[in-house]
Amino acid sequence: MMISEQCNVLFDRVVADYHIFNEIERNAENPYPAGSFQQLLYQKCWIDTAQWHMEDEVRHPGINPVEALRWKRLIDQSNQERTDIVERIDDYFFQHYQHIIPQTDARYNTESPAWAIDRLSILALKIYHMREETLRTDINAEQMAKCSQKLAVLLQQRIDLSTAIDELLEDIEQGKRRMRVYRQMKMYNDPLLNPVLYSSKS
Repeated sequence: MMISEQCNVLFDRVVADYHIFNEIERNAENPYPAGSFQQLLYQKCWIDTAQWHMEDEVRHPGINPVEALRWKRLIDQSNQERTDIVERIDDYFFQHYQHIIPQTDARYNTESPAWAIDRLSILALKIYHMREETLRTDINAEQMAKCSQKLAVLLQQRIDLSTAIDELLEDIEQGKRRMRVYRQMKMYNDPLLNPVLYSSKS
């Protein structure tokens, strides 16, 4: 089974598992061994799924500003956790391919394998929720058709992205592309790098 297929099957499982309870702050019951590639993928998609619903909540038109701020803080924390786990997935790939000697004309990719897989996780969520929209009974035929068209685009996008990820990993394995990991270096959560945070201490 290709890496992209493993990811898609696992991500669909995570989204389905989450919606059994549909509770944003519920911890994942990760079925995979700690430190395994699958465990990282499961946790990563669970974070994405919870954050998807946080983003819905914070956009409620009648939300209390204090509650909105609470959701914003949770979203910031979730974004940091998501970034951290994507970088751990890239560490997995970096170690997996560290024995590969790139060809002299090997090229770089615009994103690392893990950040491409991150987009597959988000696509699993978009597909799940757009499919839900196509099953509604309270919308008119025009809106139903638009949702169905969007779902078809998302499904094609997943096929294309899956192919691109598998081709990227194959190129890395053959030395045609270089595997390099860049850290996101998010500054807004870092008390040493966000001027609002470090100024408030002084």
